[in-house]
Amino acid sequence: MLILSIILFGMIIGAAAQALLPGRRNQRVDWTMAFGAGLIGSFVGGLLVSLIAGDGLAIRPSGIIGSIVGAMIVTVVWRGVSSKR
Repeated sequence: MLILSIILFGMIIGAAAQALLPGRRNQRVDWTMAFGAGLIGSFVGGLLVSLIAGDGLAIRPSGIIGSIVGAMIVTVVWRGVSSKR
């Protein structure tokens, strides 16, 4: 059940990152990118911001904001790499 929760949270964060970035406003969510960016961004960004804020590993707003920012960075990099191909 925990693994399913992590996957769902990552996909929601990745979709939110795609929606917040400028550009592709009227296009559908790329769920593969949402999954990858959400998991990687949540792990790196969320963990880093939570530890810097002193919240530890508990789920706090700082970690969620860090997850979204991390997913946005991963999405921008992913789009940049895929557009060069």
